[in-house]
Amino acid sequence: MTYVVTESCIKCKHTDCVAVCPVDCFYEGENMLVIHPDECIDCGVCEPECPVDAILADTEPEAAKWLELNTELANIWPVIVDQKDPPPDAEKWKDVENKLELLSRNPGEG
Repeated sequence: MTYVVTESCIKCKHTDCVAVCPVDCFYEGENMLVIHPDECIDCGVCEPECPVDAILADTEPEAAKWLELNTELANIWPVIVDQKDPPPDAEKWKDVENKLELLSRNPGEG
């Protein structure tokens, strides 16, 4: 089992999860984070840290499409190991649904 990041992270990109990850399996895009499923050790410490509930276990029914996206993007984005401030407008995007079309595939700074 692994965990995945869902579209709730898009434009919010809180990095509280990164700070607690013991294996550095988070990767940073311009406006979202993803988890590399081959590196995640299923410890679950990241899930409760996310202030926008963007992290799910891959056993959840809605996680399948996110597993594919997390895998794809983790292979092209840089690893992120330090917590950063969220975007200034993150609170505005917190409860917005259907944000997938806003996903930037550009890499973050890592």
